[in-house]
Formats: sequence, structure tokens, C-alpha cells
Amino acid sequence: MTEVHAAGSVLAPIVTEVPVVTSIFINGTWSPARTERTFTVTDPSSGRSIANVADASVDEVRSAIDAAHDALDAWSARTAYERSAILYRAHHLMLERADELAVLMTTEQGKPLRAARTEVQYAADFLIWFAEEAKRIYGRTIPSARPDQRFVVQHQPVGVVGAVTPWNYPISMITRKVAPALAAGCTVVLKPAEATPLCAVEVFRILEEAGVPPGVMNLVTTSDPRMVGEEFTSNDKVAKVTFTGSTAVGRTLAEGAGRSLKRISLELGGHAPFIVFGDADPVHAAKGAAAIKMLNTGQACIVPNRYFVHSSIVDEFCEVLTSRLGRMTVGHGLQEGVSVGPLINEAAVERMERHVSDAVNHGAKVRLGGHRLTEGELAAGNFYAPTVLSGVTPDMLIYREETFGPIAPVIAFGDEDDVIAMANDTSYGLASYIYSRDISRVLRTAERLKFGMVGVNDINPTSAAAPFGGVGDSGLGREGAQEGLLEYLETRLLGISV
Repeated sequence: MTEVHAAGSVLAPIVTEVPVVTSIFINGTWSPARTERTFTVTDPSSGRSIANVADASVDEVRSAIDAAHDALDAWSARTAYERSAILYRAHHLMLERADELAVLMTTEQGKPLRAARTEVQYAADFLIWFAEEAKRIYGRTIPSARPDQRFVVQHQPVGVVGAVTPWNYPISMITRKVAPALAAGCTVVLKPAEATPLCAVEVFRILEEAGVPPGVMNLVTTSDPRMVGEEFTSNDKVAKVTFTGSTAVGRTLAEGAGRSLKRISLELGGHAPFIVFGDADPVHAAKGAAAIKMLNTGQACIVPNRYFVHSSIVDEFCEVLTSRLGRMTVGHGLQEGVSVGPLINEAAVERMERHVSDAVNHGAKVRLGGHRLTEGELAAGNFYAPTVLSGVTPDMLIYREETFGPIAPVIAFGDEDDVIAMANDTSYGLASYIYSRDISRVLRTAERLKFGMVGVNDINPTSAAAPFGGVGDSGLGREGAQEGLLEYLETRLLGISV
């Protein structure tokens, strides 16, 4: 079994004092919670407390919604060029502060510093993309059968948006929602993940400095996400809810939004298949498989969770995959050379242990890892070894459930129809991947896969300019691209008699 590398000394000092952060932003004013309650943010690599942030109550959530509602008319009346200019300034400021944002993200969320820097760039991409798209909210005219009538189609902002963002991409998931909302002329109330509120605070400080007026964007940090969800879905002043997170929570929000007929967009879980056909280069495919599997330590909804590899090349694929993952260095993200960080919390580690134990008990072979890392400084954090399992079968938990961690389960196949059926044998439908040099096979397979996104010999089919989203239990709607802007717009028809 290949050993996993651990990293050395930390590049930057870890915070020892625990500051109190003023993290509620309502109507242009930063404040602590009215109750003075706080909750603690910890570094998942060390278990150390790094800050205490304001724990908002339902009264503050309602105040934030009221502020957004009061600011809506004036903001939506601004020209598209004015809104665009503010987003351009925010883009500039974010890039200017990229290094400090990346260090904060690594400390709060755990991903290696290089990956954090990449995410800051990705987050900034959404600001500039929607700064440009703000000026392209086009309408159209429609011919009428009557000579004295004209039809004009317009797009108008939905209204107040209640947004909930996740911990795994704590900056880019904010800009992916807030940027199109502001571009469209909507106002926003954001509830960031409890694990990563500090990143949200810094993003809002950038937007404030860029010139977003008071009330247009509001931030409520809280340890009670259920309360916020219930308020977003029941408050008449909220016109739309947008959420990225688990499918279970997404279902609950969709039910609440349905009762009041609110617009809703959901980016939920995934169970991505990674199909490697017999004509593919197994080395190239395995290198791609290793890179995407360790994206954010496997904590990304587009990370493959089932590796279907043709039986003729499965051994070579596993050898290369095991070798690549075995050479990756695990540790605190601020340590030099680290490529794999911690899981977000103890529950995530326990899920890894449960999935591996179940797979082994049902006959799978552990080719790499398969255990928690507790050597030296790793003992204080939520570290799990990069893991490769072979001989995985449909009766195992890992075949059915989203692992959301650094485990690569490999399943051998022989027939094209069989592997497509296995790939589609899930209620999720977000990302999927195909490796093949046969263009006909690629097109046949891509057309039959029931997923919102398909990467063909490509492990990164994402961009601010491309629509992101899935089907089934992976959610509703799209983010990014022109489609992402349309999620925040209503269509209005003018019938004009001339």
C-alpha cells in the first residue's frame, strides 16, 4: 500500500487569539448581533478557533429583508451602465486583494493556498462577466397580426433575493449569485455557510467599497440556517431564493418556496460518473482522474464519485491513479508543497470511514489510503488519506451515496450500453466525464448521459461564461453565463395599440 506524504512547517503563523468579528451588514451598517450572541469559526486543519462572529436572530434577518425591499426601486432604476461600473470596481478590488483573501480562505476553509488563489480568480471572473452582461439585458419586438398593434418584450429584476451559499467555495459561490442579482437590478440578503462566514465578510467589504448603495446587499451570519431558510421562503418581500448545498436542504427550501410560489434556483449534490473507454489513454485518463478527485479534497459537487474503467485498461489505470494520489502531500493549506487539505469537519471524516469500511466488508480492495491521518500535526485536524478502492460493486454505499471526500472508487466494465446504464443509475444529474479517442462514441455517450454537464477528455468543464447546473436531485436552474442572469429576471410583455 502506497504511503501518503505529510507536509512540513507552516508558511504563515496560525491565529492564536480569537477576535470577535462584526459580521452583520444591514442597510450599509456593520454591527454585532442585537442579542450579542456569537458562534466560533475554526480552522479545519488544526481545530483552532480563529474568530467569533455575530449570531443573527430572525429579527435581524427580517430587518435585512426590509432593507433590501426598501432599496429595490432605487437600485433597479439605476442604469445598466451604473450597475456594471460598480461590479467592474469590485472585480478590480478583489484581484488587488487576492493574496489576503486566499490566505483567509485557506485558514477558514482548509484548501491549499494555491487552490484558494485559483478560487479568488474564479470569483472575480463572475464579477467582470456579469458587469458585462448587465449591459446586455436585451428585450425584443414581436410582430402582431393587427396593423395597429405592437408587442414589446422587456426583462425586469425579480426583486429581493434570499441567497444561501456553501462552505466548500466560500468566495466564488457568493459572486456567482450576488453578481448576476446586482447586474439584473435585484437586491440581496445573503446567509453564508456557518463554517466560512469570514470570507463572506471580506467579499461584502469589497462590494461596499466598490459603491454598492446601502440596503442593496445585506449579510446575516448565523448558526441557525433553518431559521433563515424558513424566513426566506415565507417572507412576502422575498421574491426569489437561491441556494447551493445539500439535496435534503434544497428539497426543504423548494417546498417552502412552492407554498408561496417564489422563484427558486438550487445547485445541489452530485454523483458524477467518470467513464474511461478502452480506446482511451489510461495514463492520461488516470492523471485527469487524480487531479479532479483531489479538487478541494474531493469536497466539490462536480468531483467524480464513480470511476468506470474498461476492463482492458483498468489495471494500468489503477496503477497510475494510485501512484499519482500517493505522491500528493497532505497538510495545512498554508504549508509549502501541500496539495490536499483537510475535510471540513469531523462528520465528514466519519463518512469517509463508513464508506470505506462498508466497501471493504463487501469485497472491495484498498489500493491506497483508506484511513484517517493522525501523524504529528495532522492529528489535530480533519485529515483523511487519499484513497483508491478497486472491485467496487453496486451493493456498496460508496456506489450509491455522494462521498464528498478524497476516495476514488473504481468499477470495471466491458460493454458501452452497460456503462451508460450504470452511470445513469443515480438520482443525481450534475457533472459527468468521458475519456475516449472515438468521436462517435463520445457523441453517443454524451447524448445518453442524464447530466447537466459533460466533460469530454476534460476535467474542468466550468467557467463564468458557461452555464453551471444539473437535473434531478442535483437541482434547478443554471448559474453563470447568460442563463445565470436570466434566473434573476422576469419577462414582461407590452401590447401597444398605435
